[in-house]
Amino acid sequence: MEPGEGPGALGLHGDEEIIEVVELGPPGPDDLAEEMEDVDFEDEGADEPDAEAWDSEDDEGVEDGMETPDDSEVTFSLHSASVFCVSLDPKTNTLAVTGGEDDKAFVWRVSDGELLFECSGHKDSVTCASFSHDSVFVATGDMSGLIKVWRVDAKEEVWSFEVGDLEWMEWHPQAHVLLAGTADGNTWMWKIPSGDCKTFQGPACPATCGRILPDGKRAVVGYEDGTMRIWDLKQGTSLHVLKGQDGHQDPLTCVASNQDGSLIMTGSVDCHAKLVNSATGKVVCVFKMESAAPKAPISEGEEAESSSVESLGFCNVMPLAAVGYLDGTLAIYDLSTQSLRHKCQHESGIVQLLWEESSAVVYTCSLDGAVRLWDARSGKMISEYRGHSAEILDFAVNKDASIVVTTSGDHQAKVFCVQRPDR
Repeated sequence: MEPGEGPGALGLHGDEEIIEVVELGPPGPDDLAEEMEDVDFEDEGADEPDAEAWDSEDDEGVEDGMETPDDSEVTFSLHSASVFCVSLDPKTNTLAVTGGEDDKAFVWRVSDGELLFECSGHKDSVTCASFSHDSVFVATGDMSGLIKVWRVDAKEEVWSFEVGDLEWMEWHPQAHVLLAGTADGNTWMWKIPSGDCKTFQGPACPATCGRILPDGKRAVVGYEDGTMRIWDLKQGTSLHVLKGQDGHQDPLTCVASNQDGSLIMTGSVDCHAKLVNSATGKVVCVFKMESAAPKAPISEGEEAESSSVESLGFCNVMPLAAVGYLDGTLAIYDLSTQSLRHKCQHESGIVQLLWEESSAVVYTCSLDGAVRLWDARSGKMISEYRGHSAEILDFAVNKDASIVVTTSGDHQAKVFCVQRPDR
């Protein structure tokens, strides 16, 4: 398809093609809930604003018992429980949507934290929330499987649907098409707002993570039994299945693709990340952390899960990939040599990582409540931002990498200005 052809005339059941991919929403944070409950955070509720918001690097040596520095510019405080997810509107990056354990989702302005509207009517924790590619719609999904779509300008609900327990959800990057994976193994696809529906039936276990590939015609879905499938969205057929030794030995936690969609990376509770050729479905290599604990019996599981892969992603400007582990390791891998380039250690588990769109800078958020920027070329930390009194559960970066929006177990979302004069 030519780049100039827009999504306007797109239909899922005709011969039109669906194109391109943009940065996709992260997997839900609930997989980490048990670990998070065990993490001890000092000084709950400390929320004193720091006038010098740019002095974050001077705060690295904060002693136990001292107040948490707050490097944020804006704090959104309407949630009354842990805030699980956040997404920025792709078109303008001026609006955020957050969902939380209080069964609520809110759309609000990033510049001042002003509420635009509440996405009301959910009956369980809102774990998925994101805008359509053109920012016309926002979708919110709760753990029970109730998905709602709202028209942003009218602030009104235009569609809702109830599926099984929801695992993940994301918009198609060029069309008003929504994908979701559920605990019964199904992946659902709807046209919005008509609700035309298609399902992709996986194994009889949860579809734990998923992602649409950049050609817009295929999606990769990971499952709790360690298998991964690449689906043809138009035909509804499975193109490739990775299972057994080719698949993972434990549940998949995250999937990602590189910019042209030729490579897929999968992460799992088994502490491995696998690089897969999306055209052939073959495993290119397996990244194993040398420091990973010895494989423990899954019946107990504690040791195995300590180095679980929680997030991963590809750099757009260099042949690099990043993998974040629950033991706090950020591993930067060189794809051309399939070798470990850098290990960046965090004191507590990494929840999520994101690359800047146009540089070799990777962002991490972790259970210690900090956002960190890392130079993937040198492996050095560029800067650190604090302000939350509990673990960060999700975050989003705007297009020009000037703003980071975080959500946390402290019931708040925060906006940090991270633009640096040297970039």
